[in-house]
Amino acid sequence: MKQERFVALHGKTWDRLQSWLHALDRQPRRTLRQEQALDFPAEYRRVCHHLALARGRGYSHEVTDRLQQLVQHGHRVLYRPPPPRWHRVATFLLAGFPRLVRAQWRCMALAAVLFYVPALAILLLLQLRPELAHTFFSSAQLAQFEKMYDPANPHIGRSSGTDLQMFGFYVMNNVGIAFRTFASGLVFGVGAVYVLGANGVLIGGIAGHLTAIGYGGPFWRFVAGHSPFELTALVIAGGAGLHLGLTLLAPGRRRRGPALVAAGWVGAQLALGAFAMLLVAAFIEAYWSSIASLPDPLRFGVAGVLWLLVLGWLWRGGRAVRHGA
Repeated sequence: MKQERFVALHGKTWDRLQSWLHALDRQPRRTLRQEQALDFPAEYRRVCHHLALARGRGYSHEVTDRLQQLVQHGHRVLYRPPPPRWHRVATFLLAGFPRLVRAQWRCMALAAVLFYVPALAILLLLQLRPELAHTFFSSAQLAQFEKMYDPANPHIGRSSGTDLQMFGFYVMNNVGIAFRTFASGLVFGVGAVYVLGANGVLIGGIAGHLTAIGYGGPFWRFVAGHSPFELTALVIAGGAGLHLGLTLLAPGRRRRGPALVAAGWVGAQLALGAFAMLLVAAFIEAYWSSIASLPDPLRFGVAGVLWLLVLGWLWRGGRAVRHGA
């Protein structure tokens, strides 16, 4: 085959691969799934074959040099080392996790309703009927809440313990609640519904009682900082549990076993992301929220910024990576 015919026959393949490789260089965070959209391994093997033909037939250096550069560039992409583990974790938290949350937006919305509606209802009810707090809590529990949020308490939100001790306690407590919320979805979603509602009643009851007796100031100042991460993570864990339960009830066209495995993998990733959020919440709760001397404008201003960051991250995280592919 003459060189002109060879170039005319395969030139578009070379141009397509070259453009794709250059685009990959400009966007190094492109995922493996996006790389395979071109069927890159097959294209790379094809160009290697073209290089061997060009050399064997004695084509000009212009053709062989171009193919040699393409093969070398493709070799670097195909056999590049995997990104370090920290990079994969960061990519998941910044992009993969928000995309998963948005993909399950129906379950997330239902979880938010199941959690926030009881919380707000109990909060408002206790402003009208403060004595009903004894229906939800024992006298000892109410006394403990009042001690923790007494305006005279130098460390609001807790009665004892160092910052480090409380950080460990908050991590274990919050992660335990989130894990139960997620795992309870295996009971056909009923468990997740119950845990979300029960936590909503608990939080609404504490907030309502403290606000009704005049301790609302310390309470709201304490929860403002860490609530963006903690409450959102609880809703996400509940949404993951609901996804499991709904898959058990209605697996769709797949058999229940494979459908549950797929839903479990998605749920596990959502739970891991929620646990990471709870670590951040525990750190803020231990080292920031309990400082009683912080001025209110600073405390609530930081809380507002954190709410915007969390909601913006979940709304926009991962979109640029996917759209830029």
